[in-house]
Amino acid sequence: MAKKSAVNKNARRRLLAAKFATKRAALKEVARDRSLPPEERFQAFVNLAQLPRNSAPVRIRNRCLLSGRPRGFYRKLRLSRIALRELASTGQIPGMVKSSW
Repeated sequence: MAKKSAVNKNARRRLLAAKFATKRAALKEVARDRSLPPEERFQAFVNLAQLPRNSAPVRIRNRCLLSGRPRGFYRKLRLSRIALRELASTGQIPGMVKSSW
């Protein structure tokens, strides 16, 4: 089980990213637009830098829903490899069986 603080911090990052998504997208659009004057683009970069760091979607870490484990993560199932194996072994994932030969 991952530390509760790490899982909670990641949850806060998800909330912040969702909250600032539209503002961040608008500022990025202005900053990338080459037809605008350089002063206006620079001001957009400055405003973008003043947004909270944790509001950037890049800072969100994919974590297992059951254990909070950050590594060995399957995006499609949102589970870690260990949790996936345990659920598959107990037959709780339809169509998935433990391989043996």
